[in-house]
Amino acid sequence: MSAPVRLVLLSHSATVAAGVAELAGEVAGAPGRVVGVGGTDDGRLGTSIDLLETAVREALDTGADVAVVPDLGSSVLTAKAFLADLDADEVARVVIVDAPFLEGAVGAAVTLSTGAGLDDVRYQAEAARGLRKL
Repeated sequence: MSAPVRLVLLSHSATVAAGVAELAGEVAGAPGRVVGVGGTDDGRLGTSIDLLETAVREALDTGADVAVVPDLGSSVLTAKAFLADLDADEVARVVIVDAPFLEGAVGAAVTLSTGAGLDDVRYQAEAARGLRKL
């Protein structure tokens, strides 16, 4: 059986991170399993490795695997820097997902709500890149 999956949304804006986390969590019926992390430690636009670490460690401490969806380029760098500091066991339980922020978050949240594992959650988030709206 797969470990449960939690989704951490890493944005440059705390407001955007919280809003997308709320939307994805509610659509999927899994609000407690989707967390938004955004902004710097002092509330400015940017990303914080410390805020990301807190969110990921809280998820890992529950026994969950973690999918991190970054919004823009430098948030990817923040996520990669964080992963570089994890031990080998933790690295196997945390992935950075290359997906559109909103659509990928919803796809990931819906998938994790079914009990799917980390690989399936990542796949569905990344598949959102090809979704058409019209």
